[in-house]
Amino acid sequence: MNTAGLDVFFLTMGAAMVLAMHAGFAFLEAGTVRKKNQVNALVRVITDFGFSTIAYFFVGFSVAYGINFFVPVSELNILGGKTNGYEMVHFFFLLTFAAAIPAIISGGITERVRFWPNALATLIIVSLIYPFYEGLVWGGNMGYQGWLEATFGAPFHDFAGSVVVHSMGGFLAVGAVVLLGARKGRYTKDGRVVAILPSNIPFLALGSWILCVGWFGFNVMSAGNVEGASGLVAINSLLAMVGGLLAALVAGKNDPGFVHNGALAGLVAICAGSDIVHPVSALVIGLVAGACFVYGFQFVQTRLKIDDVLGVIPLHGGAGLWGGIAAGIFGQSSLGGAGGVTLMAQLVGTLTGVSIALVAGFVIYGLVRTMLGIRLSEEDEYHGADLSVHNISANPEQDMASH
Repeated sequence: MNTAGLDVFFLTMGAAMVLAMHAGFAFLEAGTVRKKNQVNALVRVITDFGFSTIAYFFVGFSVAYGINFFVPVSELNILGGKTNGYEMVHFFFLLTFAAAIPAIISGGITERVRFWPNALATLIIVSLIYPFYEGLVWGGNMGYQGWLEATFGAPFHDFAGSVVVHSMGGFLAVGAVVLLGARKGRYTKDGRVVAILPSNIPFLALGSWILCVGWFGFNVMSAGNVEGASGLVAINSLLAMVGGLLAALVAGKNDPGFVHNGALAGLVAICAGSDIVHPVSALVIGLVAGACFVYGFQFVQTRLKIDDVLGVIPLHGGAGLWGGIAAGIFGQSSLGGAGGVTLMAQLVGTLTGVSIALVAGFVIYGLVRTMLGIRLSEEDEYHGADLSVHNISANPEQDMASH
């Protein structure tokens, strides 16, 4: 039996499931923003995917894994010693992860970011910043994992990207959101928070559901081949998701936005240790992530006065950080885990990713802001990015009839 062909099929299905998650990002954002910014949210998520593909194909994949595609087709099919063009579909799968970074950041900076300067930031991040850290953790670059193992007794374990993808996206967003500033009218002069309501709860819920379903491709297919596929990863993802949504239901006092994002917080947190923790531990990891998302969202918005529209800093940054560390706690054999991890390796590996993201976010968005400006004009923001950037609203026929 041709296992190489099976592996190619397996990863193609995984890549398609994670590609579908980008529809989830789009609808989650479109449902959360005001009606005048829905079109912009949808267009930015799909075009960021396009920019990410170009950046990762020509530069990023090579930075992370030292593989490029500039050889004849006969050689493409046997890249990296694999047959059936495995490395090409491996690229597709990992691209869907890389493109999640700008999709995550998008939720924080929505409703007031300029289109093309943001596209430039996406190109830089997916070409260089994300692949640099990805290469350290998953590509064996610069002896980083070997150093962690020699120093702390184990390499950094991040099976499906709690830190590599989610914390990276969430903490890159800090610089972007802070440098952009809050939406007009979000905070009063005396520091009170003014509620800006979502436009469409069903869209928000649909976005969450699509992400939840696609996540099983994100996590299970991270094995990279059929032989490595694990039912443990599937059940852990399920229980962490449920833990996240139930904790957010209680902590968020039945708020639908918290419930639907709480499920995602649980899934973010389980990525790192989904292949090594016990299902009961996965439930606990999800419960903590869901509750921390609610309190983290409120802390960022009301105490820090950072207008992170979708709460991507606590959702992806915070829950991802927790997931990286949780793998080092619950992955221990003494707690029913598979072992092979140490808390210190997880702590250092996680904080490395968080530090790179925090610094890079301020540097990249700072440079783009200085060179091009990153914020819509006050007038454009008032009218909404749909009309200002795309010259059409989300419901053109309806809007025409009402004028």
